[in-house]
Amino acid sequence: MRLTRLTLLLIALIIGLGFFRLVQLLLRDVEAQTFQATEEVLVDTANLLAAMPLDLEEIQLGLERSRKRELEARIYTLNKRGIGIGVYVTNARGVVLFDSEGGRRVGEDFSQRNDVLLTLLGSYGARSTRTDPEDPQSSVLYVAAPLVDENGAVSGVLTVFKAKADVFGFVQERRKSILWTASLIGTGVIALVAATFWWLFRPIGRLTDYARSISSGGRPAPPELGFGREVNTLGKALRDMRESLEGRHYAERYVQNLTHELKSPLAAIKGASELMEEGMPEEDRQRFLTNIQNECDRSEQVIRQLLKLAALEGKTHLEQVEKVDLGELVREVAAECAPRADQRGIRIEAKGACRVMGDRQLLRSAIENLVENAIDFSPDRGEVSVAVIDGEGNKKGLVGVRVTDEGEGFPEFALGRVFERFYSLGRPGSNRKGSGLGLSLVRETAELHGGRTEAENRHGDDTSGGEVTLWIAGGMKGSDEGAVSSSSAGKG
Repeated sequence: MRLTRLTLLLIALIIGLGFFRLVQLLLRDVEAQTFQATEEVLVDTANLLAAMPLDLEEIQLGLERSRKRELEARIYTLNKRGIGIGVYVTNARGVVLFDSEGGRRVGEDFSQRNDVLLTLLGSYGARSTRTDPEDPQSSVLYVAAPLVDENGAVSGVLTVFKAKADVFGFVQERRKSILWTASLIGTGVIALVAATFWWLFRPIGRLTDYARSISSGGRPAPPELGFGREVNTLGKALRDMRESLEGRHYAERYVQNLTHELKSPLAAIKGASELMEEGMPEEDRQRFLTNIQNECDRSEQVIRQLLKLAALEGKTHLEQVEKVDLGELVREVAAECAPRADQRGIRIEAKGACRVMGDRQLLRSAIENLVENAIDFSPDRGEVSVAVIDGEGNKKGLVGVRVTDEGEGFPEFALGRVFERFYSLGRPGSNRKGSGLGLSLVRETAELHGGRTEAENRHGDDTSGGEVTLWIAGGMKGSDEGAVSSSSAGKG
């Protein structure tokens, strides 16, 4: 498990446990606090009644009249409709003399009940007793006050009582309020913690993926990091470090490659020029001049394509993106390459259509490299096919430009290397090689467009040759899909 997730889990666990304990304490205390407030009112009531002239008949009549009254007392969420308080009186020995509930307790000995016993002993007397031992909500709260005669002696005890069930409604409502508030606060805190971690660690995760992609040889665009100052500072430092290191290695690699590739043509030019300083027949002189010109052209082509490749490899994303009609583009390239193909009687066929978002100039250059390469490896009076196709299977969502020829195909040892920089195969019928940069340019173009390249050999009873596909991400079908255009027909 990642440290980020573990930290988030621990914080959520601590917050959860803390809230659980807090809610547990609040729920436990709310009942006690409610009953304490009720007991405080009963103390006042008992002492108020005990201090008044004791007329049991009047008290009985007063309680009976009060119970007949219809109340409409809205106390928060509780709608109180009747009196819920009762009274009984005992003498100095604890025997019940008066009971507001129909006199059912009269004559009973309550001298051992805590409310009576403690009051007769001069202490605060109170008790809570269940009418049903199995039901905790059947408890009744009893609070007593001493009856004092004219001489100041305790002549009896007056106890007021009230069922706890009368106030359980307040307890339940208070509990609901506590749970609801705690839930809101807990959800808010967890959401805040999660949002903070998402805001801080999601960009760090993106930077980690960005660094890994660079380490594996990829060329990803800098990730979006949001508005966090710290992560943006880190991201900028990482980008600067990448550019600095890539620039240094890039220059070293290209100096080495350029030195290696120019060594042979420069040696040939030098050798030819030294020989030309000596007397030689005009025919040999012309041959050496032609050789010098060819090597100069080759060196110029290497430098030109190397500069193009360097510009592509220096990009992390496409700078100019537009809607490109690939069908139209392959037909344009086919028409442009037609004169060169006509010299050897090679026919170029362009077909298919699809629109993509990309850099038109880069795509045109890549397709042109593929077509020219196919012409070089095609036999005289052969055919080169340029087709726009849809990806299937693991290439679903990609659009391909597939260029095929009818040549001998790629040697098996070269299939995995044809897109490497400066890797080149000899052209059929000659020892001439290309710069080895054309297919590298194609690969870089594909990667900048979120795709890739493939090179295969066609094997069949009537077909053979090489097949190279430039895959591009994200295509939009065109209305002329499937259109076929022949750009050049060989004559022979």
